[in-house]
Amino acid sequence: MRRVVLVTFPDTTLLDVVGPSEVFHSANQLGAAEPYELVVASAGGGPVRASSGLVIDTVAISAVDGPVDTVMTTGGVGVRAAADDPALVAGVARLAGRAQRVTSVCTGTFLLAAAGLLEGRRVTTHWGRAGSLARQFPTLDIDPDRIFIRDGSVWTSAGVTAGIDLALALVEDDHGPELARQVARWLVVFVQRPGGQGQFSSHVAVPAPRRPEVRVVLDTIAADPGADLSVATLARGAGLSERHLARMFRAETGTTVGEHVEAVRVEAARRLLEDGDTAIGAVARRCGFGTVETFHRAFKRRTGITPGEHRARFA
Repeated sequence: MRRVVLVTFPDTTLLDVVGPSEVFHSANQLGAAEPYELVVASAGGGPVRASSGLVIDTVAISAVDGPVDTVMTTGGVGVRAAADDPALVAGVARLAGRAQRVTSVCTGTFLLAAAGLLEGRRVTTHWGRAGSLARQFPTLDIDPDRIFIRDGSVWTSAGVTAGIDLALALVEDDHGPELARQVARWLVVFVQRPGGQGQFSSHVAVPAPRRPEVRVVLDTIAADPGADLSVATLARGAGLSERHLARMFRAETGTTVGEHVEAVRVEAARRLLEDGDTAIGAVARRCGFGTVETFHRAFKRRTGITPGEHRARFA
């Protein structure tokens, strides 16, 4: 039996609780060799009202005893008050001390950080709260563009629905990929997204530029990711020097031309891998990667898995 303790609080986001709960419950229904026992805990126990108005029944965190496999903290607008509650924070730290894994959904990362469980860790959270997390806990290595991140025994995830992706990954870690895919199909989840996948497409992730020259460059990259997108070629198209384009592009978008081109090419490759049976070598060429090896390295760096593994998830 794998005991999962979901730690919640008033004004939590309901899906942060029920999304992972349904994943673990479905794994049990589909024959998990080591079934999950779910416990929902709060500071004082009893009914806890989520931000949507629906009520969750909980037990007091101080009453949770015995072995714990996984601690999972939820997020929501009430997390600030939760992270300031000494009893709840102490309870999370106590359970984490004997758990195999410590995890969080969305802004549940703040609760783990308040309990001193994330020092020096690479973590993620909801993109809209990443800046606040960095200011409050400057020793954390925060990547605001991942769906979930595993750093040793600590797993953190992004906003709301990413808790389902995190729970599917935990099921895969416990029972293998086949059961995780069965659960995803049972829940009619389109696909089990890998943790390294970005929270947004590369086009949405880049701020809208003010300078028309940068808009021209972004449109050129998006129009044909497989074209010659060297800084020299893009600079000529925008009527700028390479140096001026490089400076302007970073100032407007917060990233380099090369990094953005790679992100767009990986995203284009993902769509090709998902939508058909085009050979991986042909995908690499069509998306502008010089060699299959370069494609593999860039794809794995951006998504955390290989192109072949990504395609298998859509099989």
